[in-house]
Amino acid sequence: MARDIIVLGAGMVGVSVAWHLVRQGHEVTLVDRREPGRETSFGNAGIIQREAVRPYPFPRDLGTLWRVLPNRQVDIRYRPGGMLEAAGPLWQYWKHSAPHRYRRIVPEYASLIARCLDAHAEMIEAAGAESLVRRDGWLEVYRSEHGLNQRLAQAEDNAAEFGVRYRALDAEALVAMEPSLGASAGLAGAIHWLDPWTVSDPGALVAAYARAFEREGGRIVRDEVEALSRQGERWRVTTARGEALSAGSVVLALGPWSRQWLSRLGVSVPLFPKRGYHMHYASAGEARLNHWVMDAEVGYLLAPMRAGIRLTTGAELERLEAPPHTQQLAAAEARARELYPLGERLDAEPWKGARPCTPDMKPVIGPVAGQAGLWCAFGHGHQGFTLGPATGELLAQMMAGERPAIDMRPFRVERFRG
Repeated sequence: MARDIIVLGAGMVGVSVAWHLVRQGHEVTLVDRREPGRETSFGNAGIIQREAVRPYPFPRDLGTLWRVLPNRQVDIRYRPGGMLEAAGPLWQYWKHSAPHRYRRIVPEYASLIARCLDAHAEMIEAAGAESLVRRDGWLEVYRSEHGLNQRLAQAEDNAAEFGVRYRALDAEALVAMEPSLGASAGLAGAIHWLDPWTVSDPGALVAAYARAFEREGGRIVRDEVEALSRQGERWRVTTARGEALSAGSVVLALGPWSRQWLSRLGVSVPLFPKRGYHMHYASAGEARLNHWVMDAEVGYLLAPMRAGIRLTTGAELERLEAPPHTQQLAAAEARARELYPLGERLDAEPWKGARPCTPDMKPVIGPVAGQAGLWCAFGHGHQGFTLGPATGELLAQMMAGERPAIDMRPFRVERFRG
C-alpha cells in the first residue's frame, strides 16, 4: 500500500482515520475547509453511545406516521424539497426498516458500537483529553409509564444480547439524581445508561485528537477541495488556493458531502442528510443539570456543556445546503422549559449541522472497487462522534492489508450496487 495518504474531512471520523494511519507510519495529510471538529462533530450531543446498538429505523407503524404527518413534532420534521431530493434513499430506508431486514442489520451495526469505548480510550489518552470526558452515563427520561416500560423491555434484550448495562429509575430515584427537573412534566422515570461516556465540548475533543495527529507527524491543510482525480497510479487533490496534493491513496471522510465527490468519479451512493440544530442556554436561578438528559417521548436532549446547557433537536429531512428553519428548535425549547428551568439563550444564532445517513443505517467503510487507492469512511448517521475512532482503527487495518478486528463486509460500498 502507498505510504502517502490524503484524508479528506476533519470531523471525528476523518481525524480518527488520519490518527490511526499516521501511527502506522504513513505520511498523512488531512484536508478540510474548516478547523478540525467544526462541522457536524462540533454540534452533536457529545455522547459516546456504547448503548446505541440499534440504529434508528424508519417508522413503519401507522400511529407514528400519523403523529409525524402534521409536521409539528420535535423529534422529526420534513420539508417537501428535502423529501423529493432524497426520495430514492428514503424509500430504500423504509424497506430496510422492515422487521426481517432490520433484525439482520442490528448485530452488524452493534459490532461497531461494541468497539467505541476502547477505541476512544486510546485516543483520549494520546490526546491528553481526560478533562473533557465523564464516565457516568446518561439519562433517558420518560413521561409515561407505557413508554418507559416498552423501552425497559428493549433495554433488557440489549443487555442479554449485546452486554449493555443500565439501571431503571422510578420518578423518585430520577428526582434524586436530577432535583432540578420539573415536577410539572409528570415524569414516570428514566433509564440510566451506565456504559456511555459524555463529552463537555465535542468540538474540543476532535481538536485534541487532531493535535495528537500533528504530534505524530501528520499535516493539516485548511482549504476547500476543488478537484479530486486519479492520474496514473496516484491521486491528485487540488484546493481552492491552488495547492496540488498528490498521494497514493485517498480517504473520503466528508460526511454528507462524500456523495457528491463519489458521484464525480462515477460512483453512486444513496447518502442523504438528517439535519439537526442546537442552542446553548444558561440555567435559571440555582438550577443545575447533573447528567445528559433526553426527553425520549418528545425527542430532544439537554446536555451540561462547557458553553452552557446545550439543547439538541431531533432530525430534519431537508436538502443539505438549504437555509436553516428554526421552528423545530423553538418547539423543542418550549417543551424543554417544562422539564428544566432554562435561562436565556447564549448563542447569537442556532447551530445547524447534517448527519450523513445511508438507507440500511450502516456506515460505508472500505475500498471502492474499480478506484484503486480510494477508500471510504462516511455515512455514520447519528453516531459519527461515537464511531469515529473505531472506524479509524478498522480502516487502517484494512488499508495495511491486515485482517480487521470484525467482519467489514456489511459496510462495503458495493452493497449499494445491484
